[in-house]
Amino acid sequence: MAEWHLYMIRCAKGTLYTGITTDVARRFREHSAGKGARYLRGRGPLELVYQYPVQGRHEALKLEIRVKKLSRQRKEALIMSQYSMDEILNSTITME
Repeated sequence: MAEWHLYMIRCAKGTLYTGITTDVARRFREHSAGKGARYLRGRGPLELVYQYPVQGRHEALKLEIRVKKLSRQRKEALIMSQYSMDEILNSTITME
């Protein structure tokens, strides 16, 4: 079974894009070349700011949905490694 990854990309204006893949480097190159997600086209330069390994496509899809629902503040906390993925998803951490 291939290892999947959840990843986040920061666009030039600071917005965050979240996706999943089995090859983060390849997918980032595709995004940077204007291929793949329509949202990222014309929003460069792009910066890969976060990646997290996940076992299996099904789990990766579920995690992607949950992360996309997080507030920007919680996504930034993940990126800055202030909290673990489990802490962000499964707790009532107060974000100030």
